[in-house]
Amino acid sequence: MEEFIEYILQFGDLNSRQIDLIRSKAKVVELQKDDYFAEAGKVLKQVGFIIEGVLRICYYNNKGEEITKIFIEENHLLYNLKNVPSTEYIQAATDCKLLVFSNKDWVEISDTIIAWDSIIQKITTKALFQKLERVSPLISQDATTRYLEFMEKYPTLVNRIPLSYIASYLGITQQSLSRIRKNIR
Repeated sequence: MEEFIEYILQFGDLNSRQIDLIRSKAKVVELQKDDYFAEAGKVLKQVGFIIEGVLRICYYNNKGEEITKIFIEENHLLYNLKNVPSTEYIQAATDCKLLVFSNKDWVEISDTIIAWDSIIQKITTKALFQKLERVSPLISQDATTRYLEFMEKYPTLVNRIPLSYIASYLGITQQSLSRIRKNIR
């Protein structure tokens, strides 16, 4: 919980009563590796904050191949308050611990704390900027270059998540990724 409060306070000020309200609405949820936080076709009914672990956003292309779009690490919010079904899956790439708020409680926090929407807007802007920096590299690059860029963008992930997820993100087979990793060493 303290991680979330510290994170929020980077984007705005809250008094102790506001922090107590936030604490009263949150619950800790643990996901095992490969569990889903959200599934395609379903409406996400909660807001999550990653305390520990790595999640990935993925989908299936028209050939039925699993494509990893992006990885999300600690200190990131996950939400969709538009109340529309998701087109992607949010899956635990490692064992994860999240702080979770129901959408109803999140709206109540927003209605109660005047500065809340401004804080969330700042967080959203930062997240969009980071996402633009991290989107899956262009397929026109060779696989080795894509892997090297992946290691720059996600330096802590290489040893934390399955190689199959990295290969999916890079748009290559796991065997190709193994060859690339062997040649780089």
